[in-house]
Amino acid sequence: MTRRTAPRTRRTPVSRRTAIGSALALTAGLALAGCGGGGDGHGDGKPRLSVSGAYMPQPVTQDMAGAYFVVKNTGSTADKLTSVTSDLSKDITLHKTTGNKMEQVDSLPVPANGELTLRAGGNHLMFMGLTRKPTAGQKVTVELHFATADPVTVEVPVKPADYRPGK
Repeated sequence: MTRRTAPRTRRTPVSRRTAIGSALALTAGLALAGCGGGGDGHGDGKPRLSVSGAYMPQPVTQDMAGAYFVVKNTGSTADKLTSVTSDLSKDITLHKTTGNKMEQVDSLPVPANGELTLRAGGNHLMFMGLTRKPTAGQKVTVELHFATADPVTVEVPVKPADYRPGK
């Protein structure tokens, strides 16, 4: 007794083929996007940092000064501000403010596609034991050091002691 079977055909339903094709296209697109492209650095997985709005109120004494600015990160990877150097002081510390409490910290986060804002009453730099007392109209050079990105040099204008941006 011979058994007759219908010939088997390899037919994939149209909807399944479409789904597989779409998945392959999506995977290829994501792989290409992740390869970094075009030399603009946005796809290279590195922080892209710039600094704006820097200022230092004229110190009242030669004992200490504060400095404020915004670090913008247009890159897809977060970074951290880890230290600051300047010829104005050998003792420059990073501070965060939570509520009414100021606390020295080892680093301040710079989020991917975000900003780190240093402002009066918030996160800020503290310069202790100044080598000189800068006056309004002068500039102080600082170098910002990050966990990942290259250092950034910033010319910080010294403003009157009562200066507040936007006012």
